[in-house]
Amino acid sequence: MTLLPVRSSSGPLCALAFSMLISSMGSSIANVGLPTLAAAFSASFAQMQWVVLAYLLAVTASVLAMGWLADLFGRQRLLGYGVLLFSVASLGCGLATGIGWLIAARIVQGLGGAMMMASTLALVVQVLPADRTGRAMGLLGTVSAIGTALGPALGGLLIAAFGWQALFLINLPLGLVAWGLLQHFLPHTAAAQAVTPRGSLLSLLRQGALARGLTMSLAVAMVMMTTFVVGPFYLSHGLLLTPRQTGLVMAVGPLVAAVCGLPAGRLVDRLGARNTTSVGLAAVAGGCLLLAGLPPGAGGGGYLAGLMLLTAGYALFQAANNTALLKGADPARRGLVSGLMNLGRNLGFIAGAALMAAVYAAGVRYGNFAPDLASSHGMRLTFALAGGMVMMAFLLSRRNCR
Repeated sequence: MTLLPVRSSSGPLCALAFSMLISSMGSSIANVGLPTLAAAFSASFAQMQWVVLAYLLAVTASVLAMGWLADLFGRQRLLGYGVLLFSVASLGCGLATGIGWLIAARIVQGLGGAMMMASTLALVVQVLPADRTGRAMGLLGTVSAIGTALGPALGGLLIAAFGWQALFLINLPLGLVAWGLLQHFLPHTAAAQAVTPRGSLLSLLRQGALARGLTMSLAVAMVMMTTFVVGPFYLSHGLLLTPRQTGLVMAVGPLVAAVCGLPAGRLVDRLGARNTTSVGLAAVAGGCLLLAGLPPGAGGGGYLAGLMLLTAGYALFQAANNTALLKGADPARRGLVSGLMNLGRNLGFIAGAALMAAVYAAGVRYGNFAPDLASSHGMRLTFALAGGMVMMAFLLSRRNCR
Protein backbone atom coordinates (compact mmCIF):
# COMPACT_ATOMS: atom_id res chain seq x y z
CA MET A 1 0.00 0.00 0.00
CA THR A 2 1.54 3.31 -1.05
CA LEU A 3 1.90 6.45 0.96
CA LEU A 4 -0.75 9.10 0.65
CA PRO A 5 0.18 11.96 -1.71
CA VAL A 6 0.63 14.66 0.91
CA ARG A 7 3.26 17.37 0.83
CA SER A 8 4.42 16.83 4.38
CA SER A 9 4.01 14.11 6.95
CA SER A 10 3.38 16.65 9.72
CA GLY A 11 -0.20 17.39 8.61
CA PRO A 12 -1.44 13.79 8.54
CA LEU A 13 0.38 13.07 11.81
CA CYS A 14 -1.27 16.09 13.44
CA ALA A 15 -4.70 14.84 12.32
CA LEU A 16 -4.05 11.35 13.66
CA ALA A 17 -2.64 12.68 16.95
CA PHE A 18 -5.68 14.89 17.53
CA SER A 19 -8.00 11.94 16.94
CA MET A 20 -5.99 9.91 19.45
CA LEU A 21 -6.22 12.76 21.97
CA ILE A 22 -10.00 13.01 22.02
CA SER A 23 -10.49 9.22 22.14
CA SER A 24 -8.11 8.86 25.11
CA MET A 25 -9.76 11.79 26.89
CA GLY A 26 -13.13 10.16 26.36
CA SER A 27 -12.03 7.14 28.39
CA SER A 28 -11.09 9.19 31.47
CA ILE A 29 -12.94 12.51 31.52
CA ALA A 30 -16.20 11.11 32.91
CA ASN A 31 -14.53 9.56 35.97
CA VAL A 32 -14.12 12.83 37.83
CA GLY A 33 -17.81 13.66 37.34
CA LEU A 34 -19.25 10.46 38.81
CA PRO A 35 -20.24 12.03 42.18
CA THR A 36 -21.89 14.97 40.40
CA LEU A 37 -23.68 12.65 37.97
CA ALA A 38 -24.89 10.45 40.84
CA ALA A 39 -26.46 13.48 42.50
CA ALA A 40 -27.94 14.79 39.23
CA PHE A 41 -29.61 11.48 38.34
CA SER A 42 -30.23 10.23 41.90
CA ALA A 43 -28.31 7.11 40.91
CA SER A 44 -26.58 4.48 43.03
CA PHE A 45 -22.86 3.81 43.04
CA ALA A 46 -23.39 0.58 41.09
CA GLN A 47 -25.29 2.45 38.40
CA MET A 48 -22.59 5.09 38.16
CA GLN A 49 -19.93 2.45 37.60
CA TRP A 50 -21.68 1.61 34.35
CA VAL A 51 -21.07 5.13 33.06
CA VAL A 52 -17.38 4.20 32.95
CA LEU A 53 -17.73 0.49 32.18
CA ALA A 54 -20.17 1.03 29.29
CA TYR A 55 -17.54 2.98 27.34
CA LEU A 56 -14.67 0.59 28.10
CA LEU A 57 -16.69 -2.55 27.36
CA ALA A 58 -18.02 -1.11 24.10
CA VAL A 59 -14.47 -0.34 22.97
CA THR A 60 -13.15 -3.74 24.03
CA ALA A 61 -16.01 -5.71 22.48
CA SER A 62 -15.99 -3.91 19.11
CA VAL A 63 -12.42 -2.81 18.39
CA LEU A 64 -11.48 -6.02 16.58
CA ALA A 65 -14.52 -5.80 14.29
CA MET A 66 -13.75 -2.13 13.67
CA GLY A 67 -10.22 -3.03 12.57
CA TRP A 68 -11.64 -5.53 10.08
CA LEU A 69 -14.07 -2.91 8.76
CA ALA A 70 -11.22 -0.41 8.42
CA ASP A 71 -9.36 -2.83 6.15
CA LEU A 72 -12.50 -3.57 4.18
CA PHE A 73 -13.88 -0.07 3.58
CA GLY A 74 -10.86 2.20 4.06
CA ARG A 75 -9.14 3.37 7.21
CA GLN A 76 -9.49 7.11 6.57
CA ARG A 77 -13.18 6.68 5.92
CA LEU A 78 -13.78 4.65 9.09
CA LEU A 79 -11.72 7.08 11.17
CA GLY A 80 -13.81 10.00 9.92
CA TYR A 81 -17.04 8.14 10.65
CA GLY A 82 -15.69 7.24 14.07
CA VAL A 83 -15.04 10.89 14.91
CA LEU A 84 -18.55 11.84 13.82
CA LEU A 85 -20.18 8.99 15.76
CA PHE A 86 -18.13 9.83 18.85
CA SER A 87 -19.19 13.49 18.61
CA VAL A 88 -22.90 12.75 18.07
CA ALA A 89 -22.88 10.26 20.96
CA SER A 90 -21.22 12.90 23.14
CA LEU A 91 -24.12 15.23 22.34
CA GLY A 92 -26.47 12.44 23.38
CA CYS A 93 -24.60 12.11 26.69
CA GLY A 94 -24.85 15.84 27.33
CA LEU A 95 -28.59 15.86 26.64
CA ALA A 96 -29.33 12.79 28.79
CA THR A 97 -32.28 13.10 31.17
CA GLY A 98 -31.85 9.72 32.86
CA ILE A 99 -29.11 7.31 33.82
CA GLY A 100 -30.26 4.70 31.26
CA TRP A 101 -30.06 7.27 28.46
CA LEU A 102 -26.58 8.29 29.58
CA ILE A 103 -25.29 4.71 29.70
CA ALA A 104 -26.74 3.96 26.25
CA ALA A 105 -25.09 7.05 24.82
CA ARG A 106 -21.79 6.04 26.41
CA ILE A 107 -22.03 2.67 24.63
CA VAL A 108 -22.43 4.44 21.28
CA GLN A 109 -19.58 6.77 22.23
CA GLY A 110 -17.41 3.71 22.89
CA LEU A 111 -18.23 2.34 19.44
CA GLY A 112 -17.03 5.60 17.92
CA GLY A 113 -13.90 5.44 20.07
CA ALA A 114 -13.21 1.89 18.86
CA MET A 115 -13.47 3.02 15.23
CA MET A 116 -10.95 5.77 15.94
CA MET A 117 -8.50 3.55 17.84
CA ALA A 118 -8.55 0.74 15.28
CA SER A 119 -7.88 3.10 12.37
CA THR A 120 -5.35 5.51 13.83
CA LEU A 121 -2.40 3.17 14.44
CA ALA A 122 -2.86 1.41 11.09
CA LEU A 123 -2.86 4.75 9.27
CA VAL A 124 0.48 5.75 10.78
CA VAL A 125 2.26 3.00 8.87
CA GLN A 126 0.22 3.72 5.75
CA VAL A 127 0.74 7.47 5.41
CA LEU A 128 4.19 8.13 6.91
CA PRO A 129 7.67 7.26 5.61
CA ALA A 130 9.12 4.05 7.05
CA ASP A 131 12.02 5.86 8.73
CA ARG A 132 9.62 8.02 10.76
CA THR A 133 7.23 5.31 11.95
CA GLY A 134 8.86 4.88 15.36
CA ARG A 135 8.78 8.60 16.10
CA ALA A 136 5.13 8.74 15.05
CA MET A 137 4.26 5.83 17.35
CA GLY A 138 6.12 7.57 20.16
CA LEU A 139 4.18 10.77 19.54
CA LEU A 140 0.86 8.93 19.60
CA GLY A 141 1.89 7.28 22.86
CA THR A 142 2.65 10.70 24.30
CA VAL A 143 -0.68 12.09 23.10
CA SER A 144 -2.56 9.11 24.53
CA ALA A 145 -0.91 9.59 27.93
CA ILE A 146 -1.64 13.32 27.86
CA GLY A 147 -5.28 12.69 26.96
CA THR A 148 -5.73 10.13 29.74
CA ALA A 149 -4.13 12.46 32.30
CA LEU A 150 -5.83 15.59 30.97
CA GLY A 151 -9.33 14.10 31.09
CA PRO A 152 -9.90 14.28 34.89
CA ALA A 153 -8.20 17.67 35.23
CA LEU A 154 -10.18 19.24 32.39
CA GLY A 155 -13.35 17.52 33.55
CA GLY A 156 -13.09 19.06 37.00
CA LEU A 157 -12.73 22.55 35.53
CA LEU A 158 -15.66 22.03 33.15
CA ILE A 159 -17.97 20.80 35.91
CA ALA A 160 -17.10 23.78 38.11
CA ALA A 161 -17.68 26.26 35.31
CA PHE A 162 -20.56 24.82 33.26
CA GLY A 163 -22.01 21.72 34.97
CA TRP A 164 -21.77 18.01 34.24
CA GLN A 165 -23.10 18.36 30.69
CA ALA A 166 -19.84 20.05 29.66
CA LEU A 167 -17.95 16.79 30.32
CA PHE A 168 -19.48 15.44 27.14
CA LEU A 169 -20.39 18.52 25.12
CA ILE A 170 -16.71 19.54 24.97
CA ASN A 171 -16.27 16.71 22.47
CA LEU A 172 -18.45 18.52 19.91
CA PRO A 173 -15.99 21.32 19.07
CA LEU A 174 -13.04 18.96 19.50
CA GLY A 175 -14.68 16.43 17.20
CA LEU A 176 -15.34 19.07 14.55
CA VAL A 177 -11.70 20.12 14.64
CA ALA A 178 -10.56 16.50 14.34
CA TRP A 179 -12.95 15.84 11.46
CA GLY A 180 -11.77 18.99 9.67
CA LEU A 181 -8.12 17.97 10.03
CA LEU A 182 -8.90 14.51 8.65
CA GLN A 183 -10.78 15.90 5.68
CA HIS A 184 -7.94 18.28 4.86
CA PHE A 185 -4.94 16.01 5.35
CA LEU A 186 -6.43 12.53 4.85
CA PRO A 187 -9.28 12.92 2.35
CA HIS A 188 -11.29 9.85 1.40
CA THR A 189 -10.45 10.30 -2.26
CA ALA A 190 -6.77 9.81 -1.49
CA ALA A 191 -7.53 6.70 0.49
CA ALA A 192 -9.51 4.72 -2.03
CA GLN A 193 -7.12 1.80 -1.59
CA ALA A 194 -9.20 -0.42 0.65
CA VAL A 195 -8.70 -4.07 -0.15
CA THR A 196 -10.41 -7.18 1.04
CA PRO A 197 -8.44 -8.77 3.89
CA ARG A 198 -7.18 -12.26 3.04
CA GLY A 199 -7.35 -15.26 5.35
CA SER A 200 -9.06 -15.81 8.68
CA LEU A 201 -8.38 -14.31 12.07
CA LEU A 202 -7.10 -17.69 13.24
CA SER A 203 -4.53 -17.83 10.47
CA LEU A 204 -3.39 -14.35 11.44
CA LEU A 205 -2.92 -15.33 15.07
CA ARG A 206 -0.85 -18.34 13.99
CA GLN A 207 1.89 -16.00 12.82
CA GLY A 208 4.60 -16.38 15.43
CA ALA A 209 5.86 -12.79 15.56
CA LEU A 210 2.34 -11.36 15.82
CA ALA A 211 1.27 -13.83 18.52
CA ARG A 212 4.39 -13.07 20.57
CA GLY A 213 3.94 -9.32 20.18
CA LEU A 214 0.31 -9.49 21.30
CA THR A 215 1.22 -11.71 24.25
CA MET A 216 3.91 -9.26 25.36
CA SER A 217 1.47 -6.36 25.03
CA LEU A 218 -1.14 -8.12 27.16
CA ALA A 219 1.41 -8.95 29.86
CA VAL A 220 2.78 -5.40 30.02
CA ALA A 221 -0.75 -3.95 30.16
CA MET A 222 -1.48 -6.17 33.17
CA VAL A 223 1.67 -4.86 34.85
CA MET A 224 0.82 -1.23 34.13
CA MET A 225 -2.63 -1.72 35.66
CA THR A 226 -0.85 -2.77 38.85
CA THR A 227 0.37 0.81 39.31
CA PHE A 228 -3.22 2.10 39.10
CA VAL A 229 -4.87 -0.60 41.23
CA VAL A 230 -2.25 -1.37 43.88
CA GLY A 231 -0.41 1.95 43.91
CA PRO A 232 -3.13 4.06 45.58
CA PHE A 233 -3.63 1.53 48.40
CA TYR A 234 0.08 1.28 49.11
CA LEU A 235 0.55 5.04 49.05
CA SER A 236 -2.40 5.72 51.36
CA HIS A 237 -2.21 2.69 53.68
CA GLY A 238 1.47 1.84 53.52
CA LEU A 239 3.04 5.29 53.31
CA LEU A 240 0.10 7.09 54.98
CA LEU A 241 -0.04 9.79 52.32
CA THR A 242 -3.01 12.14 52.09
CA PRO A 243 -5.36 11.86 49.09
CA ARG A 244 -3.76 14.97 47.59
CA GLN A 245 -0.25 13.55 47.99
CA THR A 246 -1.38 10.20 46.59
CA GLY A 247 -2.86 11.93 43.56
CA LEU A 248 0.37 13.82 42.91
CA VAL A 249 2.44 10.64 43.07
CA MET A 250 -0.02 8.82 40.79
CA ALA A 251 0.25 11.65 38.24
CA VAL A 252 3.98 10.99 37.82
CA GLY A 253 3.35 7.84 35.75
CA PRO A 254 1.34 9.50 32.93
CA LEU A 255 3.75 12.46 33.01
CA VAL A 256 6.78 10.20 32.51
CA ALA A 257 4.99 8.34 29.71
CA ALA A 258 4.19 11.64 27.99
CA VAL A 259 7.76 12.94 28.29
CA CYS A 260 9.36 9.68 27.13
CA GLY A 261 7.10 9.08 24.12
CA LEU A 262 9.00 11.07 21.50
CA PRO A 263 12.52 10.06 22.63
CA ALA A 264 11.33 6.46 22.68
CA GLY A 265 10.10 6.76 19.10
CA ARG A 266 13.43 8.19 17.94
CA LEU A 267 15.24 5.32 19.63
CA VAL A 268 13.02 2.85 17.78
CA ASP A 269 13.95 4.41 14.43
CA ARG A 270 17.63 4.32 15.37
CA LEU A 271 18.02 0.88 16.98
CA GLY A 272 15.20 -1.02 15.31
CA ALA A 273 11.82 -1.98 16.73
CA ARG A 274 12.58 -5.50 17.94
CA ASN A 275 15.79 -4.66 19.78
CA THR A 276 14.17 -1.61 21.37
CA THR A 277 11.26 -3.78 22.50
CA SER A 278 13.71 -5.83 24.56
CA VAL A 279 15.26 -2.70 26.06
CA GLY A 280 11.82 -1.42 27.07
CA LEU A 281 10.85 -4.74 28.65
CA ALA A 282 14.13 -4.83 30.58
CA ALA A 283 13.34 -1.38 32.00
CA VAL A 284 9.79 -2.42 32.95
CA ALA A 285 11.13 -5.55 34.65
CA GLY A 286 13.76 -3.47 36.44
CA GLY A 287 11.11 -1.10 37.77
CA CYS A 288 8.96 -4.00 38.97
CA LEU A 289 11.86 -5.70 40.72
CA LEU A 290 12.94 -2.43 42.31
CA LEU A 291 9.44 -2.05 43.75
CA ALA A 292 9.32 -5.72 44.77
CA GLY A 293 12.53 -5.28 46.77
CA LEU A 294 11.58 -1.92 48.25
CA PRO A 295 12.21 -1.91 52.02
CA PRO A 296 9.42 -0.56 54.25
CA GLY A 297 11.46 2.51 55.13
CA ALA A 298 12.18 3.58 51.55
CA GLY A 299 9.23 5.98 51.54
CA GLY A 300 7.75 7.80 48.59
CA GLY A 301 11.11 8.42 46.95
CA GLY A 302 11.79 4.72 46.53
CA TYR A 303 8.33 4.11 45.10
CA LEU A 304 8.73 7.01 42.68
CA ALA A 305 12.08 5.68 41.45
CA GLY A 306 10.57 2.30 40.61
CA LEU A 307 7.46 3.86 39.09
CA MET A 308 9.46 6.19 36.84
CA LEU A 309 11.71 3.39 35.56
CA LEU A 310 8.71 1.14 34.95
CA THR A 311 6.73 3.81 33.11
CA ALA A 312 9.68 4.94 30.97
CA GLY A 313 10.17 1.32 29.94
CA TYR A 314 6.48 1.05 29.12
CA ALA A 315 6.65 4.07 26.80
CA LEU A 316 9.66 2.55 25.05
CA PHE A 317 8.01 -0.86 24.76
CA GLN A 318 4.77 0.55 23.37
CA ALA A 319 6.47 2.58 20.65
CA ALA A 320 8.71 -0.33 19.64
CA ASN A 321 6.16 -3.16 19.82
CA ASN A 322 3.46 -1.21 17.97
CA THR A 323 5.93 -0.32 15.23
CA ALA A 324 7.14 -3.91 14.87
CA LEU A 325 3.63 -5.37 14.74
CA LEU A 326 2.22 -2.93 12.19
CA LYS A 327 5.26 -2.71 9.92
CA GLY A 328 5.46 -6.50 9.87
CA ALA A 329 1.77 -6.94 9.06
CA ASP A 330 0.25 -7.52 5.66
CA PRO A 331 -0.69 -4.01 4.41
CA ALA A 332 -4.18 -5.30 3.61
CA ARG A 333 -4.72 -6.40 7.22
CA ARG A 334 -3.17 -3.61 9.29
CA GLY A 335 -6.56 -2.43 10.51
CA LEU A 336 -7.29 -5.90 11.86
CA VAL A 337 -3.85 -6.07 13.48
CA SER A 338 -4.44 -2.65 15.04
CA GLY A 339 -7.75 -3.93 16.40
CA LEU A 340 -5.99 -6.96 17.87
CA MET A 341 -3.42 -4.70 19.51
CA ASN A 342 -6.08 -2.54 21.15
CA LEU A 343 -8.07 -5.60 22.19
CA GLY A 344 -5.03 -7.25 23.75
CA ARG A 345 -4.13 -4.10 25.67
CA ASN A 346 -7.68 -3.62 27.00
CA LEU A 347 -7.95 -7.28 28.02
CA GLY A 348 -4.62 -6.88 29.78
CA PHE A 349 -5.94 -3.89 31.71
CA ILE A 350 -9.08 -5.79 32.72
CA ALA A 351 -7.21 -8.97 33.70
CA GLY A 352 -4.55 -6.96 35.50
CA ALA A 353 -7.12 -5.10 37.56
CA ALA A 354 -8.67 -8.39 38.72
CA LEU A 355 -5.53 -10.50 39.20
CA MET A 356 -3.22 -7.91 40.73
CA ALA A 357 -5.88 -6.66 43.14
CA ALA A 358 -6.44 -10.24 44.30
CA VAL A 359 -2.70 -10.84 44.79
CA TYR A 360 -2.34 -7.59 46.73
CA ALA A 361 -5.31 -8.45 48.95
CA ALA A 362 -3.87 -11.89 49.65
CA GLY A 363 -0.50 -10.38 50.52
CA VAL A 364 -2.12 -7.95 52.94
CA ARG A 365 -4.39 -10.57 54.50
CA TYR A 366 -1.90 -13.37 55.15
CA GLY A 367 0.95 -12.80 57.56
CA ASN A 368 1.29 -11.18 60.95
CA PHE A 369 1.98 -7.60 59.92
CA ALA A 370 1.00 -4.20 61.24
CA PRO A 371 -1.41 -2.38 58.86
CA ASP A 372 1.28 -0.26 57.18
CA LEU A 373 3.69 -3.22 56.90
CA ALA A 374 0.89 -5.43 55.57
CA SER A 375 0.27 -2.98 52.74
CA SER A 376 4.00 -2.87 51.97
CA HIS A 377 4.13 -6.68 51.92
CA GLY A 378 1.15 -6.86 49.55
CA MET A 379 2.74 -4.30 47.23
CA ARG A 380 6.08 -6.12 47.10
CA LEU A 381 4.39 -9.47 46.43
CA THR A 382 2.30 -8.02 43.60
CA PHE A 383 5.23 -6.36 41.86
CA ALA A 384 7.33 -9.52 42.27
CA LEU A 385 4.67 -11.36 40.26
CA ALA A 386 4.55 -8.48 37.76
CA GLY A 387 8.33 -8.60 37.37
CA GLY A 388 8.21 -12.33 36.69
CA MET A 389 5.58 -11.80 33.99
CA VAL A 390 7.70 -9.13 32.30
CA MET A 391 10.79 -11.33 32.43
CA MET A 392 8.83 -13.99 30.53
CA ALA A 393 7.81 -11.32 28.00
CA PHE A 394 11.49 -10.32 27.72
CA LEU A 395 12.43 -13.90 26.84
CA LEU A 396 9.72 -13.86 24.16
CA SER A 397 11.16 -10.63 22.76
CA ARG A 398 14.64 -12.13 22.50
CA ARG A 399 13.19 -15.11 20.66
CA ASN A 400 11.51 -12.63 18.32
CA CYS A 401 14.90 -11.11 17.52
CA ARG A 402 16.48 -14.35 16.32
